[in-house]
Amino acid sequence: MEFDAVLIPARRAQSVAQGFWPDRTINHELDACVAACPDKLALTAVMAESGATTRFTYRELAAMADRVAVGLAKLGVGRNDIVACQLPNWWQFTVVYLACSRIGAVMNPLMHIFRERELSFMLKHGEAKLLIVPKVFRGFDYEQMATALQPSLPDLKHIVVVNGTGANSFEALLSGPAWENEPDAREILARHRPGPDDVTQIIYTSGTTGEPKGVMHTANTVMANIAPYAQRLQLDAEDVVLMASPMAHQTGFMYGLMMPILLKASAVILDIWEPLKAIDLIRDEGCSFTMASTPFLTDLAKNVAESGRTAPTLRTFLCAGAPIPGPLVEQARAVLGTKIVSAWGMTENGAVTLIQLNDPDERAFTTDGLPLPGVELKVVDFDGSSLPAGEAGKLLVRSMSNFGGYLKRPHLNGTDADGWFDTGDLARLDAQGYVRITGRSKDVIIRGGENIPVVEIESLLYRHPAVSMAAIVAYPDERLGERACAVVVPKPGQSFDMPTMVAYFKSLKVAIQYIPERLEILDAMPATPSGKIQKFKLRDLLREQLNIQH
Repeated sequence: MEFDAVLIPARRAQSVAQGFWPDRTINHELDACVAACPDKLALTAVMAESGATTRFTYRELAAMADRVAVGLAKLGVGRNDIVACQLPNWWQFTVVYLACSRIGAVMNPLMHIFRERELSFMLKHGEAKLLIVPKVFRGFDYEQMATALQPSLPDLKHIVVVNGTGANSFEALLSGPAWENEPDAREILARHRPGPDDVTQIIYTSGTTGEPKGVMHTANTVMANIAPYAQRLQLDAEDVVLMASPMAHQTGFMYGLMMPILLKASAVILDIWEPLKAIDLIRDEGCSFTMASTPFLTDLAKNVAESGRTAPTLRTFLCAGAPIPGPLVEQARAVLGTKIVSAWGMTENGAVTLIQLNDPDERAFTTDGLPLPGVELKVVDFDGSSLPAGEAGKLLVRSMSNFGGYLKRPHLNGTDADGWFDTGDLARLDAQGYVRITGRSKDVIIRGGENIPVVEIESLLYRHPAVSMAAIVAYPDERLGERACAVVVPKPGQSFDMPTMVAYFKSLKVAIQYIPERLEILDAMPATPSGKIQKFKLRDLLREQLNIQH
């Protein structure tokens, strides 16, 4: 595979000179762990359904990475070949990335919820040479799906099955044989070590707006994010990171897989989110930090309160992906005794903004944080002119952690000659530099010339006691151009209807033009693997119901 990471060369000299690009890879970091703390516990991987727990010291983790790396090479995987990995948070996921890095291969993490439609596109677009899947996870046969797809994927030479029973099992091909003792193992492991500007990861955007794009990252771009992120959160080698967010998503990959190695810390990974199991792990393993979306925090606080089993070591919970309701922050602080940190970021950049640990708690639900070192933010109007503090507009980011570009689609990179990346988000900056995301550029609803503040109306909907999830989307209107439709998933046992919604908004003195003129009730929202609502699917649903042609 030839990569077109065109955004890397132009900013290399400045990024290295300013100290943001360390010019190291995960290989350097893992080797440093083995040299400094070989017998320290590096990884604890827990399978929720069976309770099976696998542990690796840093010495053992590096040895297994070498073994699997040589095994991959024996299957014909080489420099710049893409290894797709559709695994839950199992130890094999971590090892596969480390093994790919040993031989210059590129890992493509794939969410375990993906099925034929998503996989066929991503595997074909990325020209994956090898695909690693579970035999079965949560009752679904991944081997059967992958085998059926293979004939339509000319680049896919091998399917490797974790916990498989055939000759193509992960255990038979990669982790079982002592490949590291083969006569040519040392030469294989030394032959194609990647450089810090080589592509190390292809990860597809979740698709909130349509067809996914393959985001290319290098060691320098991801480490330029992880180091200041850890510093902002005051994390170090003494921390134990709990990661239940999928490692096939950037949250889990960067902060659950890579960050503990960079810190010489310990990681605990959980494959299925079970709040009571998570509480046990926090208590038993001494977990001090985790990052996840709002529902995880809600579940954890609720189950600690109901079970009476506290999580005393959990010092910090970073919550991102959606605005955090104020009452949740207050409840979590009271029940967990944990600092709740709000943040905002993208697959293309990693976490871009975080509040500070000494900020007042209300910063977590009124802002999305301050830029990390090496990050600049700018809010502009739709003509590109900078806007003053307090005014909402298009959010641009210039960051040392900005990606290398979209695979095979440089025309979509959205980055100007000065390095400003158009995030597609709308936001405002306050006088202190804290950002608040107010919506997506494509979420703008212009009703009769009046911009409807989509995120603010959604936030109000979330406060209604009967509402579990909410989204506001536009639908076409001949006279006004667009009108707003509220899409709501009610809480179990609760009802919600149009008169209730209108009366609620009127009680809050919301401008009549801002009150949605249509309501749709769903059992569940279409969402990305990271939990973001896919509004393009809601718009399509509306068009079907209203019989409107695209």
